[in-house]
This record gives sequence, C-alpha cells and structure tokens, in this order.
Amino acid sequence: MKVAVLSFAHVHAAGYLRLLSRMPGVEVIGSDPDQDLAAPGEVRGRALADEVGVAYAPTYEEAFAWGPDAVIVCSENARHRPLVERAALHGVSVLCEKPLAASVADGEAMVEACRAAGVRLAVAFPVRFSPAYAAVKAAVASGEAGRVLAVSGANNGSMPNRARRWFAEPELSGGGALMDHTVHIADLLDDLFGDARPVEVYAQTNNLLHADEVAVETAGLVSVTYSDGAVATIDCSWSHPRSHHSWGGLELTVVGERATLEMDAFDQKVHGFDERRGRGTELPFGADLDELMLRAFLYGPEEGGIDVADGEGGLRTLRVVAAAYASAESGAPVAVG
Repeated sequence: MKVAVLSFAHVHAAGYLRLLSRMPGVEVIGSDPDQDLAAPGEVRGRALADEVGVAYAPTYEEAFAWGPDAVIVCSENARHRPLVERAALHGVSVLCEKPLAASVADGEAMVEACRAAGVRLAVAFPVRFSPAYAAVKAAVASGEAGRVLAVSGANNGSMPNRARRWFAEPELSGGGALMDHTVHIADLLDDLFGDARPVEVYAQTNNLLHADEVAVETAGLVSVTYSDGAVATIDCSWSHPRSHHSWGGLELTVVGERATLEMDAFDQKVHGFDERRGRGTELPFGADLDELMLRAFLYGPEEGGIDVADGEGGLRTLRVVAAAYASAESGAPVAVG
C-alpha cells in the first residue's frame, strides 16, 4: 500500500511519517512544498523527510503521480480544502487532520467533493482509539451506566504555536484554543451519543493566558446541550506552562443515572522527576493512539473495534465550534447549524 503525507505544517506530520515507515507492506512518501508561512527554525520539507528517513516529492503533483492508495493531509487548517478536493479528483482515500477545516463552508465543500467522487474522507481523531474511551463507551452501550445525564471534559495542553506558528494565526487556523481543543471531546461525544445530536452551545473565552505572545483566545469553556437532554462542558484551554513536562492531556467524566465513569486518555505513563533537568518527566507505555488510528484508516477497524471518524462526523464537530465562537462573541447561547 502506498501512502502520501501532504504538507508537514501540522505537528503530527513527523509522527505519521515515522509510524507509516515502520508498517509492513506500506510505502510512504512526503510532500511539503507550501513552506511560505513556516516560522524560522521550523524543520519542514526535504529536511524533515530526510530526518525521518522517508522519500520526498517536491510538489503535490509528483506525490499524486506516484500513485498513492491513500493520502494524509497535514496542512494548516485553512489549507485542508484544496488538498482534500485534489485527493477526491484523483479518486484517493484521504485522512484529514483535525479540525476538518477552518470554516463550516469549507468543511461542507470537502464532504460534498468526496461524496461526489465516491472517495472516503476520514478525520484524524486518535482519542477514539484510547482503551479508556473504549471502556467508557462499552459501559454506556451496555446500559450499565444508565442514561447519560452530563459530561465534563477537559482537553488542556501547551500553546502549539511554539512548534508551529500558524496555530495562533486565525487566517490559517480558524481560531485559537477553542478551535484546536474543542473538537477532540466533541468527536468523542458524537461517537458516544449515537443518534443524539448537539442542538445548542454556550461558550466563554479569553486570552489571559499568554496574552503577551498571541492575540487569539488561549482559554475557553464550552457548554453543549444535546437533543436527548444531556449537557456537556468542555475545557479547551492552552493552559500548560512553558516548563510543563507534558504537552497536555484529555480527561472525561460521564455522569449516568446509575454510574459515573471517568477516563484519562493519556495516563498510561510512569511519572517521575528528572534530577539532571530539574523538572518532572513522563515515561509513556501502552497503546499508541496515532498508530491505531492509522491502521484503522488503512485496513479498517478490527472486529468490534473503533473506526476512524468520517467527514460527516468531522463536520458536526466543526459546527459545534462555529456555534461556540458565535456564542462567545454574542454572550448568548447559539443553536448548532
């Protein structure tokens, strides 16, 4: 199987290249011609491909001429649409980094282009593949927890513009922390709740954190009401300090009629203190969620296992984000479009 990674703008691009290069039966090539917006010091293009040890195509045209069976789009959010539409034109399955797009209009166009071409569109939400989430989903699906009444979620992390500057530039990212970190939990709930859909959103944001570095929102709290009456709150802040030993994490508490379920998607780690560096450290073990997601995208889910989010699901989470921005601006609840 031949897989092309298009653009290295996203921080996950290097990880995907490494994982794909180690998968038996997978040939991988990278292409990163659009480096005009990269900040000084960001390792991109052929230099990153050489560092990872994969083949490189100087243009997207050459990457598609190579004949990939699938592509992974890792560009800036605002540049997802043209690459996904190009994949649809070539009849190639595509996994697009989250969020699906920087705007709902672009997301709708991407879904329609892939539907019209009969091409699979998937969205990179690796937290679906967490064993902790699988246990929560099983407890809800079996009825063990009873009807879900409320959910409290937090997706906190470091400000990502320190690795890639464009994350804090709205014309490329679509926003700040609200755009970056709401969608992971919104996707889990989209999968967990099944037919129940988000109907109303209320949100508050600010940039008290890191106000000296960026103008976008760096903290937010989003409340979502679902069609079955459940209410979810999502803390989507870039709240980890520069010196923190971890990039971030994702935690979820699900309150049901008969049980309360708690999960931490990234706590398969040994925690300690590094005397040489004078700060805390973590040694991860357990499942690699990105690898599980890539395998599900390329080969399909295991029997009874989780599948990657599709374009329609990615569009639903994007509409939650759009409603949250409208609510934060107006100060009032906003219906989900």
